[in-house]
Amino acid sequence: MTPKPPLISSIALTLAFVASAAGDPTIDASKSSIIATFRQENVPVDAPLKKFNGRIDYNAAQPNAAKAALEVDTGSLDLGSKDYDAEVRKKEWLDSATYPKASFISTSVKPGAAGHFDATGTLTMKGKTQTLTVPVTVTQAGNAMVFDGAFEISRAYFVLGSKEWEGEVDDKVKVRFHLVE
Repeated sequence: MTPKPPLISSIALTLAFVASAAGDPTIDASKSSIIATFRQENVPVDAPLKKFNGRIDYNAAQPNAAKAALEVDTGSLDLGSKDYDAEVRKKEWLDSATYPKASFISTSVKPGAAGHFDATGTLTMKGKTQTLTVPVTVTQAGNAMVFDGAFEISRAYFVLGSKEWEGEVDDKVKVRFHLVE
């Protein structure tokens, strides 16, 4: 059976965001990744988002003052097939022509154990917004700060997909991010 183009949308990711680090607060997209994972016909599908940018302002001494903003190109979701990629850009899915960007903007950060924090912010995708709290792990890799985390979104909440996909593509989409600055 040929798999149908999943949406995932999720992308959401939009992700991903999250915040933290000193130094140059620009995400290095060439060393970073955002991957949306969903289940289609009970098979997990990983779909990377290829184009994104953002800023993270973080100082470990003042984590409550951290700020993060991330913008993802919804047309950059890569399902590994030009036909599937074209399908998820359509109006029923990501509607990339009308909504070319998804974004996450942090509104607060709650410090946790060393190297961990929860970032709360607003995810905006396809004209809808949702408040998310995302657990983030911060590590140092040489001179770079690395932020790793994951969160789930609902396809139904963001109106991603048509009725013909119900039962074939799960509602939940997990978005994982690895952001390097």
